[in-house]
Amino acid sequence: MDPEGVSRTRPNKKDSWKTLLTLAYQSLGVVYGDLSTSPLYVYKSTFAEDIHHSETNEEIYGVLSFVFWTLTLIPLVKYVFIVLRADDNGEGGTFALYSLLSRHARVSSLPNCQLADEELSEYHKDGIVASSDNSFGSRLKSTLEKHRVLQKVLLVLALIGTCMVIGDGVLTPAISVFSAVSGLELSMSKEQHRYVQVPVACVILIILFAIQHYGTHRVGFLFAPVVILWLLCISSIGLYNIFHWNPHVYQALSPYYMYKFLKKTQRGGWMSLGGILLCITGSEAMFADLGHFSQLSIQIAFTFVVYPSLILAYMGQAAYLSKHHVIENDYRIGFYESVPEKLRWPVLAIAILAAVVGSQAIITGTFSIIKQCSALGCFPRVKIIHTSSKIHGQIYIPEINWTLMLLTLAVTIGFRDTKSMGNASGLAVITVMLVTTCLMSLVIVLCWHKNIFLAICFILFFGSIEALYFSASLIKFREGAWVPVALSFIFLMVMYVWHYGTFKKYEFDVQNKVSINWLLSLGPTLGIVRVRGIGLIHTELVSGIPAIFSHFVTNLPAFHQVVVFLCIKSVPVPHVKPDERFLVGRVGPREYRLYRCIARYGYRDVHKDDMEFEKDLICSIAEFIRSEKPECSVKLEKLEDEEKLTVVGTSSSNLDGIRLSVDGTDFKEIASTSELKEIRPATEKVRKRVRFVVPETPQIDRDAVEELQELMEAREAGMAFILGHSYVKAKRGSSLMKKLVINFGYDFLRRNFRGPTYALSIPHASTLEVGMVYHV
Repeated sequence: MDPEGVSRTRPNKKDSWKTLLTLAYQSLGVVYGDLSTSPLYVYKSTFAEDIHHSETNEEIYGVLSFVFWTLTLIPLVKYVFIVLRADDNGEGGTFALYSLLSRHARVSSLPNCQLADEELSEYHKDGIVASSDNSFGSRLKSTLEKHRVLQKVLLVLALIGTCMVIGDGVLTPAISVFSAVSGLELSMSKEQHRYVQVPVACVILIILFAIQHYGTHRVGFLFAPVVILWLLCISSIGLYNIFHWNPHVYQALSPYYMYKFLKKTQRGGWMSLGGILLCITGSEAMFADLGHFSQLSIQIAFTFVVYPSLILAYMGQAAYLSKHHVIENDYRIGFYESVPEKLRWPVLAIAILAAVVGSQAIITGTFSIIKQCSALGCFPRVKIIHTSSKIHGQIYIPEINWTLMLLTLAVTIGFRDTKSMGNASGLAVITVMLVTTCLMSLVIVLCWHKNIFLAICFILFFGSIEALYFSASLIKFREGAWVPVALSFIFLMVMYVWHYGTFKKYEFDVQNKVSINWLLSLGPTLGIVRVRGIGLIHTELVSGIPAIFSHFVTNLPAFHQVVVFLCIKSVPVPHVKPDERFLVGRVGPREYRLYRCIARYGYRDVHKDDMEFEKDLICSIAEFIRSEKPECSVKLEKLEDEEKLTVVGTSSSNLDGIRLSVDGTDFKEIASTSELKEIRPATEKVRKRVRFVVPETPQIDRDAVEELQELMEAREAGMAFILGHSYVKAKRGSSLMKKLVINFGYDFLRRNFRGPTYALSIPHASTLEVGMVYHV
């Protein structure tokens, strides 16, 4: 998978309106599937038990007024016009906000950050001006940087929001599909419906999760038409119901009806807000999926298509219900009640398709969030499969997919009613929005450098609205709202334990790294026989010599003629450009043939496969050797923390640099771009022929040519990956909590999730494991 070959469909300012409208059209299927299916269950959840519909219609009008103003203030005003502007170089979501704050306030959770990372082109956001030293933002920034407790609180806050999104990935498919299938209740008796709805919903859910490995792109072309057809359906039915049943229902849009509603219903009305809240479920997707589209395209799609369609749908349902207070003795307020009888079966089919589309979007979003967390060291390593080479961000994680499926089926079978599922989904949704509001207020001060008054107004206005809904959802803890809390607690513990253990392990590596003086004392042969080949030593260190190297040298009589200390790390930006991928330097004098190579990836970047990565790695070292200044290679007294690292791009991004040929690559096409010459290895008695093709000018000194020849000989002989197999234990005297976290929690996760050999795209044709015990 080539990240440089992935087309990221984000238009710039010069893009045409045609491109913009195309993106807006595509966003309908990916972003708004969940939000557009909310009319299926909002009224039914709201009127479940807490309040009852009376002859005066004050309850119906009050609920409609709440729905209208909630949709207007939260998705439209907060997300579309404010939060979407807080993108991280085009990317959105909870972790994008945290990444943005991490760079501006230096509170990153990544332990191996370097000053060189701050020179990445995507590190600083365009349009940001430095704040004065005496501003409130500057004082807040210094406070966050000084206090580790505040940094941990910020991390935990971001993780809570992320965990609630994962919980929503369990609940949204359950409530969407279950509510869509509920239309069957109008065509059969209550006894029959009880035994049909749950099995049908479960079958649809199993099929939905079973086809995830095919990738969204294979059926993605159907998503936008399905959502558009659904929105057209509900808005048309809404218009029909308004004009046919109650043309004066528009009066309920007045906020006065909210006051009348709460005054009449009191505690019951307050508790029913948990059902009204479901009208904005899926709003966070507008921000989370920003990287796939653009700010303007999402704004156009919501403002001119989704928002008016939803308002008409809710008004139509309210108009119908205002004239149907009693339907025989088996009255249930639901979406399908307001659908004309002749259209119910077609609408049922479209609703099920729309529910599947909405579920697909949240499942794919959950995969992306898990990938981001794993990249930033906050989630154990998992197998990530990229399902599309053309559409950015479409991935599949088998372990997470089947876990989500089992949890979704458990929720569907366990609850078997819309009310409990709505209570659970509502708490997850509003918690994510509260976290976004808190982080956004910090972004306003620290990143946008606006007045603190604006941040306070933002958090007070939107925070108070969301806190009201949060309290109404939390009061139903025992009636289903405990599910997202339990799920989030489990995922939060997994994330925090993994992050804590990883951080402690890195601290141990830093404290026990080997001095450069020890290396210099060994001499060019390192005190052992140097055998042909390249030894790749994976390490999390970005400077110094890892302890596993000295452990290996001490216990084995031979080592490779070329040694590369390889660090594959994530940086707090969404993407790293190909021409900034590698940092390459030398460890010790030139004759030692020891190199450090740091491969940098953003939290949304795609890692290349083994062969592509191997090619780029060798070419980056060769390009470093070719471009290195002679005076830089003779300073033997240089310490490990003063290593000079050079930024080198991938082979595909550096067309004028060294190119690698393996087993007779055709050079005619390569030579057409620039004047090139071949450097062949000294020996041709090998099975795999490797050649470097370098530009004719500038001239390369003799030492560099010899070094390139030796590198080619080593590459021909093969590569070995030296992996540190660590046993992490809490040191003596540690607290009981630390022993539980490290000896049991972190050790359990490390043994049961994938290790670096499976998780990182690095060449591992032959792997050597060096065992070490880490007492952290």
